[in-house]
Amino acid sequence: MPHRPIRFLIVDDIEQNIMALEALLRRDGLVVDSARTASEALELMLQHDYALAFLDVQMPGTDGYELAELMRSTERTRGVPIIFVTAAEMDEARRFRGYEAGAVDYIFKPIDPVVLRSKAEVFFRIGRQAKDLERQRDEMQDIARHRDRAMAQLKAHADNSPLAFVTLDRELCIRSWSKGAERMFGRAAGDMLGMTATLSGWLDDQGADLLTGWLDSRQDGAPRFSAEISLDHADIGPISCEVYGSVLSEGPGRQSLSLQVLDITERKQAEEIRSLLIGELNHRIKNTLANVQAIARQSLRQSASLTDFEASFGGRLQALARAHSILSDATWASAPLDQLIDDQISSGTLDGDRLLRDGPPVELSPDTMLRLALTLHELGTNAAKYGALSVPQGRISLSWRLESGHLVLVWRETGGPAVTPPEGSGFGTTLIGAAGGGDSGAVEVDWRPEGVVWTIRLADGVTRLSAV
Repeated sequence: MPHRPIRFLIVDDIEQNIMALEALLRRDGLVVDSARTASEALELMLQHDYALAFLDVQMPGTDGYELAELMRSTERTRGVPIIFVTAAEMDEARRFRGYEAGAVDYIFKPIDPVVLRSKAEVFFRIGRQAKDLERQRDEMQDIARHRDRAMAQLKAHADNSPLAFVTLDRELCIRSWSKGAERMFGRAAGDMLGMTATLSGWLDDQGADLLTGWLDSRQDGAPRFSAEISLDHADIGPISCEVYGSVLSEGPGRQSLSLQVLDITERKQAEEIRSLLIGELNHRIKNTLANVQAIARQSLRQSASLTDFEASFGGRLQALARAHSILSDATWASAPLDQLIDDQISSGTLDGDRLLRDGPPVELSPDTMLRLALTLHELGTNAAKYGALSVPQGRISLSWRLESGHLVLVWRETGGPAVTPPEGSGFGTTLIGAAGGGDSGAVEVDWRPEGVVWTIRLADGVTRLSAV
């Protein structure tokens, strides 16, 4: 960076004296200003910084001594060095008064050019050094401002980051603990700083061995590592974390470990749930395909024609698909029985105007929901073909109750044609019987002349059954 020019000031009421001094002082890097009166000099000194001022002692109005006193009384001009220039005879009283007024030297006329240049050179160098120091001070202040801004930004990023930032020394003593670390582990910085990571309970012995191994690594530069470890939350206990570490050298034999920690507990739980869901999905797909295959085979075997097969198989498949849709909306946890009945009504299997339902709100497990969907479809289809729904005055009562943790569901038909027991059972009856989950005593039928009554007890295979 080029040097800023150094400025000298000459104050003299005689133009020839000013020109003579300017000629003697002329050099590269120096700007010489001049003033003929004290007021002009003071105005210039308010505009510029001067490394040296030459003041003529004898001037009309305010003389050199008085100007020097004015300069010493003002903060801006107090530090400007003054050399008095005079044509008067050398006199101790004058010299003393000049020094008393703040002068650093005295030059008597006629001026010796060598002496003048020598004295001026001293102040020129001092002025340049002062400029250099000012420039260095300004640069250091800029650097400090940039550093403070960068540190503030870094601290803000660390405090607001979802990561925890922790610094450990060679003995795994905690040297820094960010706001993110406080949030992630429920431990205040005041409780952690200065503590050994293991003694604080935050790091177990296995984790300590891992981090010590990172510090013992002999890699060049700033080695970086990563691992999944368990770290302790003050309230929750161990949580799963991804830890990224950088080994930093702080001099011969001195190292620190900078850690960035990400809490992956929720991600690990999500991965476990996803794995379970994939396994469950594979299981359900296999079961569904097996059910579809069995329904297709049995429907075909007991159908008199392809038209009959299309109607029976299509209806059963649609009932199964709609039940799957209900369970999918419920994330395959459980679903309300009322929703299944509403679905049978909306599909046309049941007539909502001729259906009386009564029972407490209950939820069924996925397996029970699928079996019951097929059961209600078969009951509704049979009622529409042969039972109460085959005549306008027919009615159906569907009621359920909870008995000792079992759901007892009763399908009762009235107002339909006279009922006679069938000579044999078809596949539809088999599907109705399957509602009990394989328990032969869970499904009972009473072929009353005034209307058939089915009683279904649901217990086995129910993973969640609750009254709301």
